[in-house]
Amino acid sequence: MPKGDVETYFHGTEWHNRIEGEEAPFHTSDTRERAVAAGKEEAKARKVEHLVHNQDGTVGERESYGNDPRDVKG
Repeated sequence: MPKGDVETYFHGTEWHNRIEGEEAPFHTSDTRERAVAAGKEEAKARKVEHLVHNQDGTVGERESYGNDPRDVKG
């Protein structure tokens, strides 16, 4: 299984999910909600981060489902 994070992004007329660093999407959807749900599921299974991009390409959300080595209090 590749170790890249999962990206949810908009391209053309559809929402896609891909593993960061790979060209081809592993999932395509006509709605943002379905794409985000599929991306979240894959990120949890891989124990990596899930990045959800806005339609303009900027990162709108980021969630970590893996081992977070930072020791941050608060």
